[in-house]
Amino acid sequence: MRVFLCEKPSQGKDIARVLGAVQRGNGCYSGAGVVVTWCIGHLVEAVPPEGYGEQYKRWAIEQLPILPERWRVESKAATAAQFKVVQQLVAKAGELVIATDADREGEMIAREIIDLCGYRGPIQRLWLSALNDASIRKALGALKPSAETLPLYFSALARSRADWLIGMNLSRLFTLLGRQAGYTGVLSVGRVQTPTLKLVVDRDREIARFVSVPYWAVDVLLSHAGQSFTASWIPPEGSTDAAGRCLQQPVAQQAADRIRAARDAQVVSVDTERVREAPPLPFDLGTLQEVCSRQLGLDVQETLDIAQALYETHKATTYPRSDSGYLPESMLAEVPAVLDALLVTDPSLRPLIGQLDRNQRSRAWNDGKVTAHHGIIPTLEPANLSAMNEKELAVYRLIRAHYLAQFLPHHEFDRTVAQLACGGQSLLAVGKQIAVIGWRQVLATPGPDDADGEDAQRSQVLPALHAGLSCPVGKVDLKALKTLPPKPYTQGELIKAMKTVAKFVTDPRLKQKLRDTTGIGTEATRANIINGLIGRGYLVKKGRAVRASDAAFTLIDAVPSAIADPGTTAVWEQALDMIEAGQMALDTFIEKQSVWVGQLVQQYRGATLSLKLPPAPACPQCGAPMQQRTGKSGAFWSCSRYPDCKGTLPIESPTGRRSAPRKRRAASKAS
Repeated sequence: MRVFLCEKPSQGKDIARVLGAVQRGNGCYSGAGVVVTWCIGHLVEAVPPEGYGEQYKRWAIEQLPILPERWRVESKAATAAQFKVVQQLVAKAGELVIATDADREGEMIAREIIDLCGYRGPIQRLWLSALNDASIRKALGALKPSAETLPLYFSALARSRADWLIGMNLSRLFTLLGRQAGYTGVLSVGRVQTPTLKLVVDRDREIARFVSVPYWAVDVLLSHAGQSFTASWIPPEGSTDAAGRCLQQPVAQQAADRIRAARDAQVVSVDTERVREAPPLPFDLGTLQEVCSRQLGLDVQETLDIAQALYETHKATTYPRSDSGYLPESMLAEVPAVLDALLVTDPSLRPLIGQLDRNQRSRAWNDGKVTAHHGIIPTLEPANLSAMNEKELAVYRLIRAHYLAQFLPHHEFDRTVAQLACGGQSLLAVGKQIAVIGWRQVLATPGPDDADGEDAQRSQVLPALHAGLSCPVGKVDLKALKTLPPKPYTQGELIKAMKTVAKFVTDPRLKQKLRDTTGIGTEATRANIINGLIGRGYLVKKGRAVRASDAAFTLIDAVPSAIADPGTTAVWEQALDMIEAGQMALDTFIEKQSVWVGQLVQQYRGATLSLKLPPAPACPQCGAPMQQRTGKSGAFWSCSRYPDCKGTLPIESPTGRRSAPRKRRAASKAS
């Protein structure tokens, strides 16, 4: 009997339909010589420390480090029934086909079960990029040998075990040290979550330390041949900061007065260049999350959930957890089918599709840059737009637009820079004239948050100017401005920072090494990391922004710099990639992690943490001092007389913001 092991029920149903396995059973579908069954995500999980010994139920520094000699997993209580179904079917299998999601995590979901069940028969791998029938049939005809994807499992195991070693040992270590210093909450440390949190803490501290500096600018309204345009005053050297802003009001005031008195500006030079912009690539998941955060205001997890629904439920787009926006050259042959399906899906596209050059080969088609997955694009079969909700439709249209853009001309515009002289002052006018709209006709223009006055000025259309021309001066606007602090991270910007972590690394050798990597976390895990930080009360959502809570500052100040350094984690991610590529052994990586964790425990075992603890408020009910506690909904103030008095207060952040209680995971789940 051939058993297909899928990741989730909906996936199993789709594959079973194509295989003709239409008889529904308990947790499976069956047909002639074939059974399709499924997991429900991870059916098994790593055993917690107490699973290796009763003594670990009590947190104690002298027990650390906890280093399992033989790693163990066990079935999850919540899905034990389905695990039994899978276990029974695997025991009867003559051949097994792994049909979980085509990524590192999907490989681990299947292989952990296979190992736990003791299956030793032949294994093949179904590698799917889309769940429409045509894609499933194509993948079924090209099953991969087990050995080809086995390194993915080793890489996933390395990630899981490293997360366990760091999360379990260091969360216990620093929580216990924190208690000695008077901190009553849990200090949850994670291989990826802690450096991600440091990015937000550093940004919030930068905002808090920021001192605004006044500066002055002069905008001049000029005209020629009945057309008005704006030029900016260029301050003289000695009056500006490094960014060219004038810091001396008298200098700006004098310039404005002289420009007004001159009445005319003389054109000194005019330079025009034609700029050609290639279309953006199809989306990888991280870029999709960034764009949806900026343009649609979606949380990164919400974007992932929608992309998963478009792939899994609607069969409208390809596999979402991709780290590449490039497309394999073999998929050029599918272009007509994809475009025809889009037209059937949405007949209003007919005028646009008629303009497309179906033979055009954009930079997206590049086998050398395709990873295990290609960019997220529409599938080969028509979709039902009426079945999508408003947000799903918006995300689908973004994905569709990025695909259609590959078959439209480059966007071309003429950029003109005019230098002028007026009253002994230098002026600069910049203009933009679109020559070919190209792919921009299918992609939304940036929203109002993405364009400030300077950008608008650079997008103006200048009249026909030439050297020696005299332009009358209209309004002269002397503007008193202030430098602005950095903006807090949005979830989308935090995803981008996790991907481009090299720019936050100061070591020049490490910086160069990391420049071409994917940063910290993976496309599949970054949203979960951010969600986990919010759930644990370390990050607080404030509108579209995420800010650090008191607990976050306490944690980052407590842990050693190497734990919170994004560069350290990015190097580990490189090691996971090496394991996936067969260039490093799993045991070698785990041994190094174990030694490093042991050294940290030894170094800090007798240390005293110097924590900046928030002052304890008085209980609003009885006036007694309050203690910081951590409950199911996050950190909060609780009366020290509890349970006699049950007074509570939310925790305020260092900037006075309230940390909204949220559902948090237990410290033992630190990742």
